[in-house]
Amino acid sequence: MRDLAKHRIREAVADAIADGTTAGANLLIMQDGEELLYDEQGYADREGQVPIRRDTIFRLYSMTKPVTAAAAMLLLERGQLDLGQPIADYLPGFAQQTVERDGMVLPCTVPMTALHLLNMTSGLTYGDDRTISGRAVSGLIEEAVQKLHTKEALSTVEFVNRLGRLPLAFEPDSSWQYGLSADVLGALIERISGVRFGEFLKINLFEPLGMRDTDFWVPAEKRERLAKSYESVEGGKMVLYTGDNLVVSNDMEKPPAYEAGGAGLVSTIDDYARFAQMLLQEGSFDGTQILSPHTVRFFTSGKLTAHQQEEMRRWVGLEGFTYSHLLRIMRRPEMAASLARAGEYGWDGWLGCYFANFPKERMTLLIMQQKKDSGTIPLTRKIRNILLADAK
Repeated sequence: MRDLAKHRIREAVADAIADGTTAGANLLIMQDGEELLYDEQGYADREGQVPIRRDTIFRLYSMTKPVTAAAAMLLLERGQLDLGQPIADYLPGFAQQTVERDGMVLPCTVPMTALHLLNMTSGLTYGDDRTISGRAVSGLIEEAVQKLHTKEALSTVEFVNRLGRLPLAFEPDSSWQYGLSADVLGALIERISGVRFGEFLKINLFEPLGMRDTDFWVPAEKRERLAKSYESVEGGKMVLYTGDNLVVSNDMEKPPAYEAGGAGLVSTIDDYARFAQMLLQEGSFDGTQILSPHTVRFFTSGKLTAHQQEEMRRWVGLEGFTYSHLLRIMRRPEMAASLARAGEYGWDGWLGCYFANFPKERMTLLIMQQKKDSGTIPLTRKIRNILLADAK
């Protein structure tokens, strides 16, 4: 990687901090298992003047989803998870599902499966205030948030079974919509494995990969490393964000009753790099085979059907990508909103964490920050453009 490209990337991050796009970030670029660039700038805590460091812990939000999908792949290759089996066989709340159609709530005719969950074709959403289904889901999320810090906090399986009794936005497999599918998948993994979802991740992914700072909470001895979350308010001012979005505790002070498979994990840039490198190396890391090469290729090479893809195309910024197994996967680089490579995959998070693997280039890009409503922001696309214009 040329020094000029490294300089331009550092400059892009510095500009974003200066204009209030983010309070601080670190990023890591690796190729062939070697570090090309690491950079840290800005603050993990602006008020306390605590800088971002390499061991800073970040709330991943939706970058949790690929980890949940990898856990499902483990059960799949062990013969414990059948992607075509109705999930109602394990989660009774999904036994008699309904669906909203033309303003009415009707019986659902297609049983929901794990494949629908992995592809976000389940009919589950994150809720809205416009539809019967959306209002019902929003109400459940709001109730769960209100109970989050009480003795009545809903567990992973309790929340999901209650979700299953609410009307879907559409029949499974008939469309595509981003939503709570990964959270249901986490509960399904818990029921099939017989241990708590977080414990399954710890035993089967985090410990073998050496991901020591990845969990659904942050113990007292690590709390000084947890970054603060921020949001922009009127006038462009940046202030602390302390909300518990999507039933994820912002303070991360104790193990949660609800381990959100779609949003609940925290991690560091080096921990997540180990996960990303494992996928890039066809399931192997430091001499340990976590997933088989065949499973990893299946995991990272799916796509939506034509009619499902039409719905995904409504998502501005994901032009050229398809979606499968809780990953965005690049199919049409010429349509992308930034420079892109065919076959690249990854995902991002609501607070701005970002992950991309480029298999043909044997390269990983990771960006960590904590800014509300971020996802893949202009800064991320600028970094991608600089990197991919320079990459060999």
